[in-house]
Amino acid sequence: MPKLVKVHVTTMDAELLLAIQPNTTGKQLFEQVVKTIGFRETWYFGLQYTDTKGYQTWLKLDKKVSSQEVKKESPLQFRFRAKLFPEDVSEELIQDVTQKLFFLQVKDSILSDEVYCPPETAVLLASYSVQAKFGDYNKESHRPGYLMSERLLPHRVMEQHKLSNDQWEERIQVWHEEHGGMLQEDAMMEYLKIAQDLEMYGVNYFDIKNKKGTELCLGVDALGLNIYEKDDKLTPKIGFPWSEIRNISFNDKKFIIKPIDKKSPDFVFYAPRLRINKRILQLCMGNHDLYMRRRKPDTIDVQQMKAQAREEKMKRQQDKEQLERERKMREDIEREKEELERDKQALMIRVMQSEEKTRKAMNELTDQSKRAYELERECKRKQEETANLEEERQAALRAKEELARQAENQKKNQEELAAQLAMHSSKISQLEEAKRLKEEEANTWEHKAKEAQETLERTKEELSVVMTTPLPPPPPPPEYNHFEDIDKEDNNSMYSAELHIEGIDDHRNEEQRVTEAEKNERVQKQLRALTEELAHARDESKNTKNDLLHTQNIREGKDKYKTLRQIRQGNTKQRIDEFEAL
Repeated sequence: MPKLVKVHVTTMDAELLLAIQPNTTGKQLFEQVVKTIGFRETWYFGLQYTDTKGYQTWLKLDKKVSSQEVKKESPLQFRFRAKLFPEDVSEELIQDVTQKLFFLQVKDSILSDEVYCPPETAVLLASYSVQAKFGDYNKESHRPGYLMSERLLPHRVMEQHKLSNDQWEERIQVWHEEHGGMLQEDAMMEYLKIAQDLEMYGVNYFDIKNKKGTELCLGVDALGLNIYEKDDKLTPKIGFPWSEIRNISFNDKKFIIKPIDKKSPDFVFYAPRLRINKRILQLCMGNHDLYMRRRKPDTIDVQQMKAQAREEKMKRQQDKEQLERERKMREDIEREKEELERDKQALMIRVMQSEEKTRKAMNELTDQSKRAYELERECKRKQEETANLEEERQAALRAKEELARQAENQKKNQEELAAQLAMHSSKISQLEEAKRLKEEEANTWEHKAKEAQETLERTKEELSVVMTTPLPPPPPPPEYNHFEDIDKEDNNSMYSAELHIEGIDDHRNEEQRVTEAEKNERVQKQLRALTEELAHARDESKNTKNDLLHTQNIREGKDKYKTLRQIRQGNTKQRIDEFEAL
């Protein structure tokens, strides 16, 4: 039995260790990989490896793995990567796993500066990347330093600004907070929607020359072929959409493109190596095939995938809404608990105040009762004294009368009796005055007693009101309710492929597109704010060539799609003539 060959495949987020037969083809290995990871949108992807000469090469699906120039090591090393890119990620990427792999690959291209990204966009993308990994910002769990181990910005961007790591984290964290409530899958999609507007996104660049020998660059992407000056990969000068091309071929280093317009001359350029032309042809065929597929009705398989994706998205949205409702309910419960606690504390204070008022009223009632008792006793005493004085007065009157009789009878002792009479008269006057004073004093004490009694009655009434008024009822308790390759033989130095465009409508609708920042006011405001914020810390002396080119494009009002419309102006012949004149 043949010995199995070990294969190590890395995706953007996983590693696979597989075993294959010596006669396994590239297609069989590719199918084994996509089956293992549960992947269905296979038309974008391929298996990449480093060949024996050090070139990055795509595994040919129609050949045995063992017959290709894969380094003979164990295990054999492959990378599962996107080979072709969608025109519009939000319209074409269906499965979550596809979105995630594109997100991770595009993010890696931006962070490594393979795809140029201006600083303000890089910071905004970093915040979406953080949302995709960490979810909603939470100040309790996302404490200072939570992004320190994350690779979020291109090294170029960090070098161009006088900001510490803490300051970068602070800025990214502020924008992370802005994405609260966004699902992690949606954050990845928002990242891709902004990233796809970058000029270098999804473009494969190749050094070429025209017939004059001018060194230029060819860019192959989902929308067609673009010609760049050698030192400017941001701003294409001439463009040819796939719908204008009917045949592509090469003969050794010469590459020939035949336009649909038969009045136009062939579009001819030269690559430095045959290998480059083979790669260009593969990418042209693959991108043209997808360009056609996008403009035709979806296959049954794609329709089913989209239906399933819609159901899954709807379920995620429902789950998100449920989580949001539960979060809001928890917040409401916490708020109610806090309010109840505040009400409880206020009620306790009122009870304590009421108890204190009652205690004071009882003490005052006791004191007033004592005073009333003492006043009553004093009043009785005075009344007794008044009675005694009255008795003494009556006795004196009787004695006076007796003395008068005696004076009448005893004329002989008139002087003595007169003296006694004067004495008794004086005593009677004194007693009457004393009686009058005692009566006034008694009246005064009686008046005071009545006032004390009235005060006592009022105090009793106030105490009765305090004791009988019901306390407010306590608040109710809260209710917690996956193209085939063109190389049949590696030694072929010639190949030709027909590209068909029959059966499609509106084949150049991409020229009507606008960037995400232009159609999304929120993104537009965020980028404007970041531009102003970073300008204060920018070190202009560290600007790269791409920074200067980007700044010039912004100043001239250019963006990816405005440039696309501009470089496709005129007929095919005019643009080919322009290319030859470069």
